[in-house]
Amino acid sequence: MLKGIYKAASGMIPRVKQQEITANNIANASTPGFKKDAVFLKELDAAKRAVLPRQSAWQTPMIDQVYTDYSQGPFERTDNGLDLAIEGNGFFSLQSPEGDVTQYTRNGDFTIDVEGFLINSEGYRVLGEGGPIEAGEGTVAITESGEVSVDGEAIGRLQVVDFPDKSALVKVGSSGFTVDESVEPIPADGFSVRQGFLERANINVIKEMVGMIIALRYFESGAKAIQTQDESLNALFNEVARTRL
Repeated sequence: MLKGIYKAASGMIPRVKQQEITANNIANASTPGFKKDAVFLKELDAAKRAVLPRQSAWQTPMIDQVYTDYSQGPFERTDNGLDLAIEGNGFFSLQSPEGDVTQYTRNGDFTIDVEGFLINSEGYRVLGEGGPIEAGEGTVAITESGEVSVDGEAIGRLQVVDFPDKSALVKVGSSGFTVDESVEPIPADGFSVRQGFLERANINVIKEMVGMIIALRYFESGAKAIQTQDESLNALFNEVARTRL
């Protein structure tokens, strides 16, 4: 019976994380370039459970892996010349104001700072193949291949990169990613830059809410199972006590 309590509790633990992940997805539904997370859950057979590390002595191991869905989100037309979206694979490259941190993002909600550089909302400069894009005060035009011109004069090409193994990407903030220094990005291939558009989060809010409700029901079922078994144990102990008397 105690094993049944442990098993029910083990099934409840990943549901808490699932709720947290879903809540974060819903909170970022309006964030351009946001990529949703999901939780992979699977109960293991006895052989696999024996070799998988446990967080506690009683917990029944389950695969509990958070992964990011990098599928493309829908495009929204803004007609803002500084709003950019990548159709296909690839990420914009960004550099911190100090020049010591590089981030990657699908969020093309850019502006121009007081120094004339193309930046994101956090002040990171958008990188071109020759360094940060300095647009000045002119009218910016960007082709589908990422060529940037100001008032008709070419000034560079956007540095759009990709990663063969996207599991190396680590989320930073709401729509940014970093990688370990040992991971080298490669030039993106087969992409198209869309000026005047933003890529919205790849989230279906209704599906996320349904998933949250299902996870809650599983959690409640586990709690109910523990309660039932606890009541059974209590009744058993009381019956034993009466028998001895």
